[in-house]
Amino acid sequence: MFGPGSEFHAFFHDPRWALAMVRATVLEAAHPQIGAALLDNSTFVTHPWRRLRNTFLSLQRMFGADDAVRHREADRLRRLHTRISGTDGQRRPYDAMDPAVRAWVVATLFESTVTMCRLGGQPLEQAVMERLYEEFRAYLAVMDGDADRLPLTLSEFWRYFDRVVEEDLENTEALRIILYKLFDHLPAPPALDGLPTLWATGRAFAGPLVGAVTVASLPESFRRRAGLPDIPGAETLTQTAYLAVGLARFLPEGWLRTDALANLLTASPDGDDPAARTVGAVRDGVKRAGALFRLLSPLPEQPGPPDAAVRPRGAEEFFREVLDQTGDGFVEWPDLAAMARELCGRLDLDAPQENRLYDAFADWWRELQAALDTDGDGRISAAEYAAAVPALAGPALIRVAEVLFDVTDADGNGVIDADEYRALFRTGFRRDLPSADGTYSRAAFVRDFLSFMAGRERSGPYDPVFAQA
Repeated sequence: MFGPGSEFHAFFHDPRWALAMVRATVLEAAHPQIGAALLDNSTFVTHPWRRLRNTFLSLQRMFGADDAVRHREADRLRRLHTRISGTDGQRRPYDAMDPAVRAWVVATLFESTVTMCRLGGQPLEQAVMERLYEEFRAYLAVMDGDADRLPLTLSEFWRYFDRVVEEDLENTEALRIILYKLFDHLPAPPALDGLPTLWATGRAFAGPLVGAVTVASLPESFRRRAGLPDIPGAETLTQTAYLAVGLARFLPEGWLRTDALANLLTASPDGDDPAARTVGAVRDGVKRAGALFRLLSPLPEQPGPPDAAVRPRGAEEFFREVLDQTGDGFVEWPDLAAMARELCGRLDLDAPQENRLYDAFADWWRELQAALDTDGDGRISAAEYAAAVPALAGPALIRVAEVLFDVTDADGNGVIDADEYRALFRTGFRRDLPSADGTYSRAAFVRDFLSFMAGRERSGPYDPVFAQA
């Protein structure tokens, strides 16, 4: 069911899967429970590239050949979802551990893969489709221990899918954000950070195109019921987009690997791994070309803001870029939980270590709330943060730093070596960070973490973890 011999493995590096993933995410967000959970807990608006990379990494672990890795990832996903529950704006409860909801997520991935092939001009044969469906049911069984939340046969699945589309899906706020806000305001990936004109130009063309293609590919009955626009020629555009993207499949083997592309998109240009060096070289080349163009242009050069890499953050900027992980304008527990979730995923922690880190962040949230929530509404606004404290490094935040050091120090020898450092920051040591013996001490680690989290100083290691998209 898994690994190189599976049907899914043939699609994992298919470039059309990028469009299919967007489509599946929209169908998930249209489910009221999932839409509410995304709004309250997800970083998909503020950190979409980070979310994309983590999603691909999780799928790679789940559908790989290693059973131990698969079950470890399934356990991690269960722990993650156990922490996500609440009520939506209509006071309806949501719970990420609801078996029916989790089955719908798997259903959207399977159905979008089938639709991807159909729109790309290569519809799946019945036997291939049935084997692929069995693989997705096996995926659900690993996650939940029971595949029966999805129908046993493929013919029954299509009736189930149509029923959920007709009876359960809604035009949720999360769906509208994905279709009409996310692509219009999509932040540049770290690879293109510092090239705002180039990114804005590409986004202005690609954003509406991806949105239109996604809407046109959704089930027609849902489009009508949700009031989504029916753009003339959109179906032809959708088929053309899938066909055009699909041509990349004929590039030489190894040129288009999903994991490599995801790593490249999220690599910090200032890192020292090969992908980061490639990104940095491309970015520097584009900047030099832009400087040459401005030199030859008759228009006078306009003064711009100071280099973001050296300009210190103000309190409101730090609040927006670092603390407000979900992008709703406030800091609440889900924002700090998102930080803990990202760290746990990077370090691939087991349950006891993960619980320690979450508990430390929960204590920090209580400390922040007690110190900064002046109006008692249970959340912290940017104004409350900026007015109350220019720097906050209380005992709970210090404890977060100490626990983060402990879980990063995988071998427990009291220092962080190069491999442990790379696991957390996805880049190698910088010259000014490790001690003389080539390690990172507890004192230096805690000091640098507190300097970033409380002092609002930009940080080469920590910005990619918490601030970059």
